[in-house]
Parts: sequence; structure tokens; C-alpha cells
Amino acid sequence: MKNSTVIFLSTKRNVAICFLAALFVTGCAKINDISTNLDAENFKNYFSPTKVKIVDSEKDLVGKYKLLGLVEGESCQEKAHHAAPNEIDARTEARGKAYKLGANAIIFSQCVMIEDDKAAKYCLASTVCYGRAYQVEQIK
Repeated sequence: MKNSTVIFLSTKRNVAICFLAALFVTGCAKINDISTNLDAENFKNYFSPTKVKIVDSEKDLVGKYKLLGLVEGESCQEKAHHAAPNEIDARTEARGKAYKLGANAIIFSQCVMIEDDKAAKYCLASTVCYGRAYQVEQIK
């Protein structure tokens, strides 16, 4: 009975050693196919609003400039327990839209807080900011 216990324990130890060795070898294996939900385009556009400078008026635009169009951004409170809408998020969205037009400057005309918005079925309240997107020639 003593011999069978020793054989059983050594077999158990051998299985554990083999398992650890297999785990070690597969852990060090090179993995070439990694799939993620990261998109290179998202990284490129994430900081795009910071490339659009906020200007107070056309008098502050230096050099040649061109009006590219009107943009708006919205900050929406979808549910009562969500954060209240704010100008910062609305302006950031508008700057992102201006960047997509090719602008590097924006002049905001106004921001409006809309509470108890019956027209927008998805927002309890929202802040909307309106602006003009400009392409300003960079002086070198």
C-alpha cells in the first residue's frame, strides 16, 4: 500500500508539472491575431475640436479667412439621473463639426438652454451652441 501511495503522489506531481509547463509555453507564444474595438480613425478625430480655435469676433481673425459654414453642437440630458446639459460639451461638439468642414477657427453666436423640450423626444433638457466655422490662413 505504501508503494501505491508513492506512485499516486508522483503521478499527481507529474501531471501538475506537465500542466505548468504547458501553461508556461503557451503563455510565451507569439499571438499575431489580436482583435480589438479600437479604431485608428477615432484617435485621429478625438482631439480634432482642440484644433479649432474659439475667436470672439471677426475683428480678431488675423490674415485672410473664409467662412465655411454654420455649425451647431448639442449637450443632451437623456434621463433625469444623467448630468445636466452644459455649454462646454455643446461647444466641443460644434468645434468637432467645424473641424470636419476644414475650419481652424470658430465664432460662437450664442448658446441656448432648452428645458422640458417637447420637440426632441430623446432629451429632457439640452444646451445648443451655434457658431460660424472659418478657415484662417496660417501666417508662417
